Amino acid sequence: MDSIQAHFCSLLSEHGIELSEEQLHQFEVYYEELVAWNEKMNLTGITERDQVYIKHFYDSISLSFYVPMEEITTLADIGSGAGFPGIPLKICYPHIKLTIIDSLNKRINFLQNVADKLQLKDVNLLHGRAEDMARKDTLRDSFDLVTARAVARMTVLNEFCLPFVRTGGVFAAMKGSNTEEEVKEAARSLSELKGKLLSNPQFTLPMENSERHIVIVKKTAATPKKYPRKAGTPLKSPIV
Repeated sequence: MDSIQAHFCSLLSEHGIELSEEQLHQFEVYYEELVAWNEKMNLTGITERDQVYIKHFYDSISLSFYVPMEEITTLADIGSGAGFPGIPLKICYPHIKLTIIDSLNKRINFLQNVADKLQLKDVNLLHGRAEDMARKDTLRDSFDLVTARAVARMTVLNEFCLPFVRTGGVFAAMKGSNTEEEVKEAARSLSELKGKLLSNPQFTLPMENSERHIVIVKKTAATPKKYPRKAGTPLKSPIV
């Protein structure tokens, strides 16, 4: 373990997360694959190793500071991109059955490579639009926890993500900027999609001291039949 991994472990242990040698090895292989694949496709603008460990890995795992991951069996990560936050959470909590949905097949190929190299079990990688996938019986109203990191505004995210959450489950939107205005703006979509705001914790990312916010929503009832609307509509005309 070098100084970058030692710092990473120290930050996580403050939140009661202890990583094994195998888990640390998985994070390192993940980093290597991310950088290698990033040379042929656009996965991230952040490639410095210390920055990846904090801005991608630690930031992804921060969701577990506010949602008890031990109680989560099924997790869906919508618009996951390079696998954040789904893959780091899966490494830390191997019991979770992870589903990742992304609209770009090249990213799904990258994630399949990562899952294979890291020997991750119970990882389901799906290529498609969230609006289309949420119409499938096997995915709709079925996940304990659904998350999206830096994907869209809350008015849009509610329609992308809440249809996947089971009644009584949780949707957590991971955000960089202050979310107060977004949450107010999204009140109608939250109500329409049977969500109720539980909390909106904020914290500061170590090293660079940038703001992070997590909007945590509980699903109160099954998704109404008319949602989500057809692909592209939530972005063009959000529920406001």
